[in-house]
Amino acid sequence: MLMGDMLKQGLELKQTQKLSPLQIQTIKLIELPVQELEQRIRKELEENPVLDEDVAKEREDDDENEPREVSLSDYKEDDSIPSYKLRVNNYGKDERPQYNTFSVKESFSQSLMDQLGFRNLSDHQYKVAAFIIGSLDDDGYLRRDIESLVDDLAFRAGIETDEKEVLDMLKIIQEFDPSGVGARNLQECLLLQIRNMKQTPDVVNATRILKDYFHEFTGKHFQKIMSRTGISEAELKAAMSKILKLNPSPGGQIDDSYSDQAQQIVPDFVLTLENGRLRLVMPRFSIPELRVNRKYADILMEAANSSEREKKEAAVFVKKKLDSAKWFVEAIKQRHNTLQSTMQAIIDYQHDYFLDGDESHLKPMVLKDIAERTGFDISTISRVVNSKYIETHFGIYPLKYFFSEGMENQEGEEVSTRELKKALQECVDAEDKRKPLTDDQLVAEMTRRGYKVARRTIAKYRDQLNIPKARLRKEL
Repeated sequence: MLMGDMLKQGLELKQTQKLSPLQIQTIKLIELPVQELEQRIRKELEENPVLDEDVAKEREDDDENEPREVSLSDYKEDDSIPSYKLRVNNYGKDERPQYNTFSVKESFSQSLMDQLGFRNLSDHQYKVAAFIIGSLDDDGYLRRDIESLVDDLAFRAGIETDEKEVLDMLKIIQEFDPSGVGARNLQECLLLQIRNMKQTPDVVNATRILKDYFHEFTGKHFQKIMSRTGISEAELKAAMSKILKLNPSPGGQIDDSYSDQAQQIVPDFVLTLENGRLRLVMPRFSIPELRVNRKYADILMEAANSSEREKKEAAVFVKKKLDSAKWFVEAIKQRHNTLQSTMQAIIDYQHDYFLDGDESHLKPMVLKDIAERTGFDISTISRVVNSKYIETHFGIYPLKYFFSEGMENQEGEEVSTRELKKALQECVDAEDKRKPLTDDQLVAEMTRRGYKVARRTIAKYRDQLNIPKARLRKEL
């Protein structure tokens, strides 16, 4: 019985172990890319009345890589009310740095709404059409069936309509730019685009192929198309060239590579090559200097020896906010140190690659390799790597790019799967498109280049590279 009680107590003790508020805060901040971190800090300033932005403080002697120490030594976890000091500074001397960013263009949905505004529609028709626009996917397709849209309009928007009106409004949207928008499948998307082209014999043939022989076209059954349509190989080639110039994803023309939620990509790290040596910095960004609002500190000081209930309650509130501020500022510091240590470990591991950006120098590397070098948990490394970018002297890359598994080549040396995929892509690019290489032939070609790969591995890598099987790569 005694042993049973001890075991029960041990289990209860284990179950009560939880992450501290500081650990939770740090984990959340580590996941954020640099521009979202700045927004998060602004949000904290708005929500925590204890924190103020000290805009008047001169930001001098600030190291561009290290945030200042957070001093909260005067703050004690007892009933006494000391004076408080809370300060963090992550500014460089230039208050707003110039970022290299990828800007997102005009919103896809907004562009369509602007065009809708020029149509002579009733208020009811406008609302139906606007709802359809809001139902389009990022690539410009409408993947909802018409009946579901009618139901959604009634239940979600309170708009009574029918399938005919929804279809009528969809046809109007399908006349908008970019051509092909509002299509319900690839076939309709391509037909919407080709109808706006000058109706030359090649375009007429292309339209017939897309309309009547779409299955044969996607399957590259060229002989069937020629025999059933009666067109020659030259005419089929000319028609195919028209089709291949069409855009299968019209929504991507205007904006949403990153969707409306993400407006830009800002590098979290910058790597430069100076006199043959790699130098890593974390860009300075606009994190405001934080300080305690004196008004709230005074409330605590006044409440120190007071028995008034209201003041005691105010003191508890402010103390809670001060705790939150302390954890937040310390989490920012820990985030910085964690990101910098992780990125430096990646650079050290892939040193030869980062000198020139040659993919053949990219060694096999998994999260565990960096976790062992830094002493961080694999889940922490994963959070650092996710949604982070580095600007190098040879381009801007997501951190995920540098991670890949490895396999052995003919000499028994380990090479990264990225190198293998690059070699596979080169084999496919160099093949005779009239007689594409089968997977077995690709195995032989990779062996000739010095890589040991099985047929199933070729098939897997081909799928990951979005390379179709041999028959679908065939060209006239």
